[in-house]
Amino acid sequence: MTEPILSLRKVNKSFGPVHVLKNVDFDAYAGKVTALVGDNGAGKSTLIKCIAGIYTPETGEFIFEGNKVTIAGPRDATALGIEIVYQDLALCDNLDIVHNMFLGREEKSGVTLHESHMESLAKKTLDGLSVRTVKSIRQKVASLSGGQRQTVAIARAVLWNSKVVILDEPTAALGVAQTEQVLKLVRQLADNGLAVIVISHNLNDVFQVADNIAAMYLGTMAAQVDKNSVSQGDVVRLITTGKTEVSAGAK
Repeated sequence: MTEPILSLRKVNKSFGPVHVLKNVDFDAYAGKVTALVGDNGAGKSTLIKCIAGIYTPETGEFIFEGNKVTIAGPRDATALGIEIVYQDLALCDNLDIVHNMFLGREEKSGVTLHESHMESLAKKTLDGLSVRTVKSIRQKVASLSGGQRQTVAIARAVLWNSKVVILDEPTAALGVAQTEQVLKLVRQLADNGLAVIVISHNLNDVFQVADNIAAMYLGTMAAQVDKNSVSQGDVVRLITTGKTEVSAGAK
C-alpha cells in the first residue's frame, strides 16, 4: 500500500475510570476498504466517534494526508472530508431521496431551494456509484427497501467530496440480495479512490469486500493485517484473544 490517508497513533480515551481505548494505532488507505472488527465492547464505536470528532481522545496523534491535525468536533472531521454513516442511517421517511441527500446542506437560489441543481448533483452522485436499483430520485424514502436506504445514506456521505467514508454495520438486518448490493457499493467507493472504513460483525462480508482488517480486543488494536494473509479463524482468534498464530504486520 501507499502511505495511509488517515493514521491514528497511541490514541487513548477514557470515560471516568473506564479506559476504553488503550494506545490504539490505526490506518486507513485511499482506494482500500479497511474492516474494523471486534467483539462488543472492544472499542470500535468509540474509535470511529473519535475519528468523526464526536469524542476527543485524552492523548494520541491524528495524521491526515501526511499532516498532523486536530479533530475537535464533527465540523473539523467534515472539513477534512471524513463522513460517517451510522447504523440508523438518519434518513427522513417523509422526504424524497434528493432532499435526504441534501438534508441540512440544502442549496438555495435566493430564498427558495435550488431544486434542479440538487436533483442534478444527486443523480450524478448515484450514477457515479453505479446505482441502478432506485427507480426515481424523487421517490420517498419510506418506499425504499433496506438496501436502497443504505444506498441513499452512503450516496449522501460521498456527495460532499469525501475522502474517508466510515460505515457502521452497513449490511445489518439486510437480506442476501440487499447485502450483495451494498457490498458492491462499498467496493465501488474504494474503486473510486475513497478510503472506506467498515465496522462489521459478519466475517463473510469482511472477507468478501475488505482489503485489510483491523481487529480490536478489549480497547487495544490487536493487529491490522492484509486480508489475504489471514484466515477467518485467525481473525476470530484476534477478536477473542488478541492473538493469532499468523504474523500480523500491517500490510
